[in-house]
Amino acid sequence: MNVEISRMLRDYKNIADKRNGLKEIIQEISLLGLSRTDFFSRAAFYGGTALRIFYGIDRFSEDMDFSLISPDANFNLHDYLSAIEIELNSYGFEMSTKFKVKNNLSPVQSAFIKGNTLVHLIKIMDMQPPVSGVPNNEVIKIRIEIDTNPPNKAGYEQKFRLQPQPFSVKLYDLPSLFAGKLHALLCRNWKQRIKGRDFYDYIWYLSEGTPVNISHLEARMIQTGHWIDADSLTLPRVKELLYNRFEKINFEQAKEDVIPFISDPGKLAIWSKDFFTAVTHEKLLLVH
Repeated sequence: MNVEISRMLRDYKNIADKRNGLKEIIQEISLLGLSRTDFFSRAAFYGGTALRIFYGIDRFSEDMDFSLISPDANFNLHDYLSAIEIELNSYGFEMSTKFKVKNNLSPVQSAFIKGNTLVHLIKIMDMQPPVSGVPNNEVIKIRIEIDTNPPNKAGYEQKFRLQPQPFSVKLYDLPSLFAGKLHALLCRNWKQRIKGRDFYDYIWYLSEGTPVNISHLEARMIQTGHWIDADSLTLPRVKELLYNRFEKINFEQAKEDVIPFISDPGKLAIWSKDFFTAVTHEKLLLVH
């Protein structure tokens, strides 16, 4: 096994953690592959996986979300997939990438990284077969998405990783990441499935004292048609929108969504409309 990969595996103990750990290592090596191209001169990393890798939030995340820095209708995510495959293969991962062709005119482009779970638990994580609870045909599937028509007024920063070797990534700064999360909380169409991970991340931002980039939040809401008021978005208005959202949430369903991604479900016991309303009133701040 590659020495650098061995170091990255140390903190993953049980089989659930090893499954998630395998995905995280694939995500980090994929970022390394992208960093060898011009990708991060054109795009920035954001979302839950960015929080996990670069800020240490204590929940696992599945997908990799990116946004161009400036709109570019000619950008093609497909051009960068080979760099991801080459990097993964160089570390012993038998993974493939596939670009998703969409029928609509969405500015969001998607691709998937895929490989067999059991093969990699045995080969990369040095486990002995059979592995209890892991079917032979189970597939690791990591979605990559990039917004080619990004909302404006985001802030950026450069962050560094040392494993599996030193590299750098451009990502949204924390207030802009928080704005994206608030947009998800307020505007995501959950249909029949509430994404509890949004609420978990929201509490993390508040506990870290992260202020929100409200200008970027407003730009996101204008772009998706959720803010059409002539006046600028204000903190009291954001709080009011959140209070209304909390009134409609089934927090038991929200808990069920996030439990597979965290090690201590006890943290969720306090979740309720009253809890989220109170901490929003006290803790939600703006960038000064």
